[in-house]
Amino acid sequence: MKDGVSVPMHRDQVLLQISKLLSNHGFETSNIYDRSCFDMVARRELLLLLLKFLINVDGLTNIHAQEIKKVAQTFLGSPLIVGLKSKTEPLEEDVVYERYGIPVIAPETLRNMVVDEIYPDILADRGGYYVPIDGNIIKEIREKENLSLKDLADIAHVSRETIYKYEHGIVRACPETAMILEDILNIKITLSINIFKTPELTSERNNISAQEPKELVKLGFGVINTQRTPFDVIARANFNPSENENTLLTNLDKKRNNQVLKKMAVNVKDLSDVTHSEAVFILENKRNMECIEGIPVIHTGEMDEIENCREFLRILKEKKECN
Repeated sequence: MKDGVSVPMHRDQVLLQISKLLSNHGFETSNIYDRSCFDMVARRELLLLLLKFLINVDGLTNIHAQEIKKVAQTFLGSPLIVGLKSKTEPLEEDVVYERYGIPVIAPETLRNMVVDEIYPDILADRGGYYVPIDGNIIKEIREKENLSLKDLADIAHVSRETIYKYEHGIVRACPETAMILEDILNIKITLSINIFKTPELTSERNNISAQEPKELVKLGFGVINTQRTPFDVIARANFNPSENENTLLTNLDKKRNNQVLKKMAVNVKDLSDVTHSEAVFILENKRNMECIEGIPVIHTGEMDEIENCREFLRILKEKKECN
C-alpha cells in the first residue's frame, strides 16, 4: 500500500512500517523497544506519542496501560494503541476504540491522520458507534431557524428530550442521527475525537515523593518508578516541572553486569534524545565507570555531596560535556 501501513500479521513488520510512516512525515522516532509497555516514541514539534502495537488489542493489560499512562503524564505525551483486531473482528478504519482510557485505532486510521490530516469522529463503545457533536451549533441553528426542540425532534425522528441532551452535551449521537441533523441544519455538527491528549493526573502521580531512590527524592526530585520501560525511574526536578529538560531517565545499579548496563544505555540514550530529557546512571561507588555509551554515571558517594536538584543537573551537564 503506497505511503501507508499494510497489515501483515507479524507485529515486528507492522512496527517497522509504522516507524517508517512517522519518519516520512516529520516525526523523530525512537528505536523499537523489546518487553516495554510502549514499543516506540515519536515526536513532531510539541506532539509526543508513546505508541504500542498489538495484533489483538484485547491483549493489553491494565498494568501495562497504567504504566504507559504514567510515563505519558510525566512527559505531557499522548499514549496510543494501534491494533489489527479485537477478538476476531478487525478494527475499522477511522473509528476510535478505547482500552483502559487509552485511544485505540487501526493502522489505516493512523495513516489517514499522519498523511492526510483526516481525524476520526466515530467512537466505538459498548452498545455500538457514537459521534461527539457540537450542541451549541445545534441550538444556535435551531433557534436561528425558529425551530422548537419538538419541531427539530419531529423532523429528525427522535424525542424532544434527546435534542435537549444533544444541545447540552449530555449524550453522544449515533452516526445516523448526526447525519440526519446535519442534513436538516445544513451544517457540520460532529466533532473530531481528540486522540492526542495527555492522560489526566492520578492520585498515584501526585504521591510520587514516597518512591525510590530516596537519594533523588532528598534532592528535590519527584520520582516515579517503572517496571516495564527501558529505564528504572523517571525523576523530575520540582522547579520548572513543565520542561522535559529537567526530567531524568534514570537507570540504577541493581547488580547488573556491564553488558546489560550497556544495552540499557543504548535504549535510554535514544529515548532521552526523542523526549528531550536527560539520562543518567546511578551506580554503586565500587563501579569504576564514569560513562556508559555516552550517558554520565553518578556514584552513590557523590550523591551525599550534592545539595539539591539544581546542583545535580549542573553536575550532570558537566559530566556530559567531558564525555
